[in-house]
Amino acid sequence: MLTFSNPLFCNTIYMKRFVIFLVLFSSISSGFGSNLDSLLLKLKTAKEDTNKVKLLLNIEDEYININPDSAFYYTEICNTLIDKLKDTAHIYDCNIGYMEYYYAKYNFEKSIEYAFKNLQIARKIKNQKRIARSLSNISTTYNRFGRYYPAVEYAIKTLKYSQQIGDTLNISTRYANIAWIYLGLRQYDKSTEYAEKGIIAGKKYNDVKGLLKCLNNAGVAYDKLNKTDKSLPLYKMELAIGVQHNTPYNSMIALVNLCIQYYKRGNQKELTKHVLSLNDMLAKNKSLGDINLVGHIYGVNAMKDMSLHQYSSAEKNLKAGLELVKDDSNADAHLFLYEIYYKLKYCMNDIPGGEYYSYKVDSLNQKAFSDELAMYSMDLEAKYETQKKENEILQQQQQLKKRKNWNIILISSILILAALSFLLYRYLKQRNSLLEKEKIIQEQQIKRLEKEKQLEATEAILNGQEEERSRIAKDLHDGLGGLLSGVKYSLSNMKENVILSSENALSFERTIDMLDSGIKELRRVSHNMMPENLVKFGLDTALKDYCSAITKTKALQVSYSSFGMEEFQANTNISVTVYRVIQELINNTMKHAGATASIVQLSKDEHKLHITVEDNGKGFDVKNISAFKGAGWTNIQNRVTYLKGKIDVDSSEQNGTSVIIEIPLS
Repeated sequence: MLTFSNPLFCNTIYMKRFVIFLVLFSSISSGFGSNLDSLLLKLKTAKEDTNKVKLLLNIEDEYININPDSAFYYTEICNTLIDKLKDTAHIYDCNIGYMEYYYAKYNFEKSIEYAFKNLQIARKIKNQKRIARSLSNISTTYNRFGRYYPAVEYAIKTLKYSQQIGDTLNISTRYANIAWIYLGLRQYDKSTEYAEKGIIAGKKYNDVKGLLKCLNNAGVAYDKLNKTDKSLPLYKMELAIGVQHNTPYNSMIALVNLCIQYYKRGNQKELTKHVLSLNDMLAKNKSLGDINLVGHIYGVNAMKDMSLHQYSSAEKNLKAGLELVKDDSNADAHLFLYEIYYKLKYCMNDIPGGEYYSYKVDSLNQKAFSDELAMYSMDLEAKYETQKKENEILQQQQQLKKRKNWNIILISSILILAALSFLLYRYLKQRNSLLEKEKIIQEQQIKRLEKEKQLEATEAILNGQEEERSRIAKDLHDGLGGLLSGVKYSLSNMKENVILSSENALSFERTIDMLDSGIKELRRVSHNMMPENLVKFGLDTALKDYCSAITKTKALQVSYSSFGMEEFQANTNISVTVYRVIQELINNTMKHAGATASIVQLSKDEHKLHITVEDNGKGFDVKNISAFKGAGWTNIQNRVTYLKGKIDVDSSEQNGTSVIIEIPLS
């Protein structure tokens, strides 16, 4: 029994032709003609907008696998429309069309040019999935044209990037692509390593497409290593998954490889069974559109006929297959059929025929080898031309450099002279500017000193006023107050020891009452001049008592509230000054505002004391506040300035007045 050394799509010379097709253009659509007709019909009435751009891209995608020239035609129309609409969003997809066309036309330079253009676009817009896709297309293009080492470099970059961005849906496919490239490099152990990893990833992430590719690639690599005990189960699994998920394309690839395996093993029963399944599946998917695959199916039918010694039927299948795949783009199927043909001729005892087709096989292998040599030669020539141009450019640059050196010396001299002139001008300007600044600083210092003197004078006046108030209050309370209290006590004792007429008794009682009122008024005046509560219990208690006292007089209803004042401790100057400010504000309210109610609020935070005094009086125009000539407002401003505080007045006619003061505590 004759055997075949090469399973489907595993010929190392021609493998790149179909393998890359499987990686980049893996979507073979059934019902192709009807879908394309529908798209072309829509194109006739499409408006000149982005929807037409998308329609043209879909038409290009339908044509690329059956008529690349038509695909290019619609890509050109699409590109013109994109320029017209300035539709930058679809330039990437249009470049894919150009890349696929030049890929199909075997034009490496143009195909790789558009692949790198798309990588730049994807990086510019920071589209992670498109970056991964662009890296994959670069790898695929390198591999198709025999540049295996850069191909595997970019394939591994693609895999790492997909893992980095969490693109789990494509990780299995990335492993499959690396496995195919290592097949081209004849590194079959590396191919099986990546294919097996891809199988695990495909199962883990439920990536059926990638899983099917990895199963096929692993089977091919194991066949190359002559480990058919491992490849056969992989092809069976590929077939089962392909049937389960209704992917006839992958299922037929698995069936072809299984047929070759069973032929090699001499298992005529399984071979016949799988060939019949393959023919039945092809009949149900006539519109598949893949000539390469159909050519291989003719080949395995011929193998089945040979196993049954039906040589004429086998030859008929081979002739039909060769007629189908006569185009050079299907060279891998061509070679597969020639290999079967020359073995068939030997089986038929047709030695000249066997030699003829054996020569055909050698010719195709030699042509492929020559193509690879030509490709490498083109690379070397391109590198030589590039190096030659670089040397010429280098010489021109050296000559230009000499000229530039003289020009630089001349220009440098002029620039130095200009720089010195500029520096001199700048020095003089800065000197004048510094003098002006020094003058301004001196004026500011004078103003600051004057302000400090004013503050010192204000402080001295306020301190003097408070000291005088304190002294007078003490003299009134301790001196005159004590004297009047003594007089009241003496008169009260006298009343008990003197007999008076009823009329004189009444006058005596009135005199004592008047004396009592005088004592109370003296105490009130003394208290206002220096409240005892302020000294004994602090600012919060003193203000609370003051507001309560005003309210009791019924001259003004004053509501007092404080926040965070429980532990407020400040020197007497601050407390007294704040007390006087609020006292003056309340006095102004009673005298001028015509108000019935007022609110006093005190609050303290970490750095400031906040004071708010509001009333419901008639208000005034704040713009005219500087025209007030009374001592009250001046005293308020002086005291706030003394405490280095800020004062803000908000008032308008008939809307009351609000005074907000902030006093720094540190």
